[in-house]
Formats: sequence, C-alpha cells, structure tokens
Amino acid sequence: MNNLVYLIPLFPLAGFLINGLFRKSLNKPLIGIIGSGAILASFVVSLVLFFQVKSNGALPVEALFSFINVHDFKIDFAFQVDQLSSIFLLIITGIGFLIHVYSTSYMHDEPTEHFGRYFAYLNLFVFSMLLLVMGANFVIMFIGWEGVGLCSYLLIGFWFKNNNYNYAAKKAFVMNRIGDLGFLLAVFWLLAKVGTVNYHDVFTAESLAKLTPTDITAITLLLFVGAAGKSAQIPLYTWLPDAMAGPTPVSALIHAATMVTAGIYMIARSNVLYSLAHVTQNVIAIIGIATALLAATIALKQNDIKKVLAYSTVSQLGYMFLGLGVGAYTGAVFHVMTHAFFKALLFLGAGSVIHAAGGEQDIRKMGGLKKYMPYTHLTFLVGCIAIAGMPPFSGFFSKDEILAAAYARSPILWGLGVLGAAMTAFYMFRLYATTFLGSFRGTHDQEHHLHESPAAMTIPLVVLAFLSVIGGAVGVPEALHGHHELHHFLSPVLTTEVAPELGHSTEYGLMAVSVVLALAALLFALNKFSKKPELGEPTGFGKVLANKWYIDELYDAVIVNPLLKFADFLKNVVEKSGIDGIVNGVGRFVQYLSRQLRLLQSGQVGNYILFMVLSIVVLFLVFWNQAIILQFLQKVF
Repeated sequence: MNNLVYLIPLFPLAGFLINGLFRKSLNKPLIGIIGSGAILASFVVSLVLFFQVKSNGALPVEALFSFINVHDFKIDFAFQVDQLSSIFLLIITGIGFLIHVYSTSYMHDEPTEHFGRYFAYLNLFVFSMLLLVMGANFVIMFIGWEGVGLCSYLLIGFWFKNNNYNYAAKKAFVMNRIGDLGFLLAVFWLLAKVGTVNYHDVFTAESLAKLTPTDITAITLLLFVGAAGKSAQIPLYTWLPDAMAGPTPVSALIHAATMVTAGIYMIARSNVLYSLAHVTQNVIAIIGIATALLAATIALKQNDIKKVLAYSTVSQLGYMFLGLGVGAYTGAVFHVMTHAFFKALLFLGAGSVIHAAGGEQDIRKMGGLKKYMPYTHLTFLVGCIAIAGMPPFSGFFSKDEILAAAYARSPILWGLGVLGAAMTAFYMFRLYATTFLGSFRGTHDQEHHLHESPAAMTIPLVVLAFLSVIGGAVGVPEALHGHHELHHFLSPVLTTEVAPELGHSTEYGLMAVSVVLALAALLFALNKFSKKPELGEPTGFGKVLANKWYIDELYDAVIVNPLLKFADFLKNVVEKSGIDGIVNGVGRFVQYLSRQLRLLQSGQVGNYILFMVLSIVVLFLVFWNQAIILQFLQKVF
C-alpha cells in the first residue's frame, strides 16, 4: 500500500477543517501558513509520485474502503495515480500553491474570520479537484465533480453581501447542475450495460463488447454534456464570465488550473470510449471551435480587465475541445498545462493591477502602468505573448499541436482555428496596450496610490512567467527536432491517440501561417491601442460584441422568463387555487358542517322532544313492516 497517495488529498482536507473550524481564533499569518502549507505539502507528495510513475509506470489502484457494496455490485473509494492523473496533480497543486501564496497578500484587508473562511474554501476546492482526478472510477470522479461545483458557488459568492455576486454564484451552480445531470445519466447507463464504473474494467475489450454503437454514442454525448457545463462550452458557457464576481485569485484558480479543466480531463480519461464514437467526436470538435470563435469575438470589445480574460478562457477551452474532437488528446492535455501557466499568470497580473488601482477594473481608466508596476508589466507581457502563440513560448507548442491535428481532420477546422488564434493575439494585446502603455487615464488620487504589489504577489507572477516561457519544452514536436516527451509519457493512458500524418514541410507551413497572422494581429493591436485606446462606448456591431451577442438576454427571454412565469402559474394557480384550494376547501366544509350540527344543541327541551318524535316517525317509516317493527320494539325494550 502506498500511503503517499492518501496524503495528497488529506493535506488540503486538513487545512480546510483547521482554518474553517478555528478561523475566529487563528491570526492571519497562521491561517495563510496553514492554507498554503497544506497545498505545498500536497505538491511535494505529487512530485514524488510523479517521478515514481515516470520511472515505474502507473501505481497500483489504492482502495481506501468499500464505498458501495450491495450483492454483487461493488464500488470502492479508490485512488488511481497514473501518467494522466500525475500531470494534473502537479498542475492543481503547483498552480494552486502559487495562488494561495498570492492570496495571503491580496486578501489581507479582509477581517480575520473571513480571511480564514476564504482559505478554508480554497483548500476544500483543491481537495475536491484532487478527488476528481485521483478517483479510480466515475463515481469518485463525480463526488469531486460536485465538490468543485459547490466550492465555486461558495467562492464566486464569497462577498455575499452583494446580491449581484450572489446571483453570479447561483448562475454558476445552476448551469453546472444542468451539465452534471448528463454526467450522472452516463454513469447510470454504464452501470446498466457494463455493471461497473471502474476505469480498469470499463475500458477493457470485454466491457466494450457489451456496448452497442448507440450505447457508446449516447454515453459519450452525455459525458460531453457534463464536460460542457464544467468547462464552459456552448450553450453552457455564460456562467464562467460572471464568475468574475469572486476575488481575483479565485478567478485564477477556477479558470486556470482546476475547475474548467475537469471536462478535458474526463474526456481524455475516457479516450477509449470517445475513439469509438465518431459522431460525438465531430460534435465536440464543432462545438469546441464555435465556442473558441464566439468567445474570442466577445473578448474583442470587453473593457473589464477580468472579463477579457474570462472570455479568453472560454475561447482557449474551445481549442482544448477542438483537440479532443479531432483525437489530439495529448495536445488538449498539453494545452491545459500551458494554459494553466499563462492564464494563472494573466489573472494574477490583473489582480495586481486591480490591487494597485484601488479596485478599478475598467481598462479605459488605466494606461501607463508600465512605469509604476515594472514586475507586473513584464510578467503580464510574457503571459500575453504566450497566449498569442508566439514561439518559443509555451502557448505556441500546444496551440500548434491542436491546429495540426485539426488540419489533418479538416482544413476548415484549421482555418477557423487560425482565425481564432489571430483574434486571441489581437484582443490580448489590446488589453496589454490599453492597460500598460500610453499615459495614465485614472484620477489623480488613483495615480498617487499606484505602486508595485508586495513580494507575496509578485513572486508567484515571476514563477508563472518563467513556466510560461519554458513550459512548451516538454512538447516540442519532431518537426522542430524535439521528441515530445509529454506524448510518450501519456501514451500508456491515451492509448487510442493516432498522430496526424503530416510532412515536416506541411507542419512548417501551418506553423508559419498561424504565427504570421497572430503576429500581424498583435502588432496591429499594439500600434493602434498604445496611441489611441478605445475610451468611448462601442457603437454599431461593436455594441453587439460588447453586450456579448445578447446571449444572456436571449437565455432570459427564451428560457429564464418563461420558466419564471410557469413557476408563478404553478405557485399562484395550481398550488394556491388548486392544491391549497382543495385542502382549505375540505377544512371549510368540515367547519360549515360543524356549525350546522351545533344548532342541534340549542338547549330548548321542546326542540329535543320534537326531534325525538320525528326520529321515531322516521324509524317506523323505514321499518314499515309489522314483523320488523315487532323485532325493533323487542330490541328497543
């Protein structure tokens, strides 16, 4: 038994319990040490296990206890650490630790009790995500899946006195539940057909033989519905931009390394099933590229620094799903990793800017921050270059791998992907130029308080910037004289992946086109917005983009408002007039009968004699037969 496996989720769980239960009695430095130290301990253990997996292959499945055991049906609470999960463990705990350290400074103005509550939620979030990726079956994955949904609700609505934030948290919770229903139905379908949900059993030839093509298509589509909810794909993506209501480090945690990558992990884990479901793969590829393009167009006209990054996340997740849809599972996981580096960097950089600007998030009221915040500026620039896909930064290698696989499947998908990449470069450097270049456009009081963030915030930025530069080294393709170590490392798990058959000259051409177009968009945005940033309200088609294609309004008109009206009908007509009417009517009828019967007890002897006589007459009329009357009299007397 490898006890180290259990320690990985145990440390964050302990941190959650300690900070949560004793938040009123602990001081802030101790809360920060406990919260951050728990994640650091998990990271160290994850690193040890990663090297064990790299040397000896996947570790044996570790069953903690029997979770469900009914007759011949058994599900263990078991952990599985293999090549895929070990990569995700490093991402979750490594990026998570940096975000925890950053939070110790960013959230320092919170009252001690709320400071402790914040770190308790963060630790619980990481614990849930670790359960999700370490579970050895779909049931344990689902427990972690629901756990991160709950924690996202708690963290997005952390400042619960603001009703708008509460609404955003509720929106995230409800939209995730829609996707989770699909996940749950897929698990039940697997149980009904295969009789097990353990990965080692489900993905065997014997189990797959029990599934018809229809079963496989339905199960994979239902799992994809769950992934679309958690990883913010059309049509379940609108919760993620609203999740900006939470503290900025929460945005980094949700959008970079943890929750939104859960869908990619789940599909990559189930690659054996998806490789047999060509219809589902096509659906995933189409929805992925559509999401990437839709979110990119919206990001072009956003002026809230966090909203730009939020829609950027949705767009990048679309690229990951494009990779999954065309069978580039390694490319999708690779992009998860590189995206975790540069998107965490960008969000934490945005948090540093917001912190310095006194809470201001509108980039039109910023500008010229380069001279006030040199570390934040430089690291943010590195993140922008990486997400734009410029070589040799990390984003170039993972994006190129997905685009190459898309080209092998369909040149149309590749063309749309390149278009999305160019838009990514444009809106990110619009954000960079408007925020950091030119002259400061805020108030004199804001300018007076502009300063570089403390070391607890800048050190994580420097580490993430370094990773954003070198992170692509693990996936250098053969065309660039690399060996793609990540592909070889993940091959025992991603067994169904087939590398696209493209010549080196074709790959060079594809790289050149995407890089040149992205570079042109980058330079155009840099030149335009550093000299003349957009300060007014958008007009024309720009207004449509600024208002997010009015998708939220469409959902309200088509889904939310009709449901609310239907709920009002059920409440006011069916429940009050129908159900309550029947129940209250029975009560009123009983009361009416009681009032009428009460009149019989009037206290007047004459009335009683009259009723006696009338009763005798009635009895005689009823028994109008001599023999019966005699029998009656005998019974009476």
